[in-house]
Amino acid sequence: MDGAGSEQQQGTVTCGSWIRRPENVNWVVFGSSGSRDSTSSSSSSVLTIFSFDPKTTSLSSTPLVCVLLVSHLGVGEWPPTVFEEVEGDPVSIAVHPSGDDLVCSTSNGGCKLFELFGQESNAKLLARESAPLQGIGPQNCLAFSVDGSKLATGGLDGHMRILEWPSLSIILDEPKAHKSVRDMDFSLDSEFLASTSTDGSATIWKTEDGVPVTTLTRNSDEKIELCCFSKDGTKPFLFCTVQKGNKALTAVWDISTWKKIGHKRLLKKSAAVMSVSKDGKYLALGSKDGDICVVEVKKMEVCHWSKRLHLGTCIATLDFCPTERVVLTTSTEWGAVVTKLNVPADWKEWQIYMMLLGLFLASAVAFYIFFEKSDNFWNFPLGRNQPARPEFGAFLKDSQPSDDRNIWGPVDM
Repeated sequence: MDGAGSEQQQGTVTCGSWIRRPENVNWVVFGSSGSRDSTSSSSSSVLTIFSFDPKTTSLSSTPLVCVLLVSHLGVGEWPPTVFEEVEGDPVSIAVHPSGDDLVCSTSNGGCKLFELFGQESNAKLLARESAPLQGIGPQNCLAFSVDGSKLATGGLDGHMRILEWPSLSIILDEPKAHKSVRDMDFSLDSEFLASTSTDGSATIWKTEDGVPVTTLTRNSDEKIELCCFSKDGTKPFLFCTVQKGNKALTAVWDISTWKKIGHKRLLKKSAAVMSVSKDGKYLALGSKDGDICVVEVKKMEVCHWSKRLHLGTCIATLDFCPTERVVLTTSTEWGAVVTKLNVPADWKEWQIYMMLLGLFLASAVAFYIFFEKSDNFWNFPLGRNQPARPEFGAFLKDSQPSDDRNIWGPVDM
């Protein structure tokens, strides 16, 4: 894997995501599908949360919390922390930017909302009522806006929804937005939502009122598959993977004009998932045969490869860690893998402060040396202790008028 460390969790993992907790730690949530017992109709599909150790780039050996998603509870199954009767397997997961809420879509039961409480020692995941999302069918895509004020859902049936958060009041409810929603992403300022369809089209929506802005132009032999907005705050771009015949391309659109400005072959094979790091510096692509490549956005060049990370299996999830140069990938056959990226380390906040302090001290020392050696440096004929040179204190004293001196001159009375 090109020198990058990885850590794997076995099992049939269908989806996953990072959770950035308020106490500045990172957790991981997995959705796993379970096999049905031959003697009962029970399903052991679960949502499981693990803590993450950045020093070892590994997940905790035991889950912090586990929620069982069942149609009927079987006999003799391992009891999780919380039981929730929800039919179907997890399809997709979206975590709110606050780290306190998550939404899970299931194969048969619509979406389920959960609220996350506590810290590692007492974590709890409690279900919430979500009438607008109940019974809406499986959702291929779920996404929160960057500012956390909106939730978007994209259905297997092509139905698009944008809802206010946390009220869940409906902004957009379009049953025939696409043939079937393939991918979606919010812009950094949360003003736009991009969505792609299995028929190769892509639509841009205004999130404030749910009005479609434009449909991205493409040639007759092109299919737009995945989409991600830039997140660095300086380049207003939309990245899309485009299948052009047998060629897999990564294309870039300018979001101020919605015109295509270029493309490049990066992964060089069909991509199954795409993701952008939280600071926008890196773009990652996951292939249908288990490879991932990470691209430095500034140069649009590949800076990390992990080949056969999931041994020939389509990658279902690809998500950057919020604070570390680490990615989470999942596949149904090989479970979840946490991979440390082989990219230059970022400056930590304390390192920046130490550098600034060092520059200040170096400047102070340089000024002192220059002051002490200035006469010799400029080759003045006399040293700094010149006989006629007044003392600095005497200069200040002479510059002040004495109390008995009439500085106003004669005054006529």
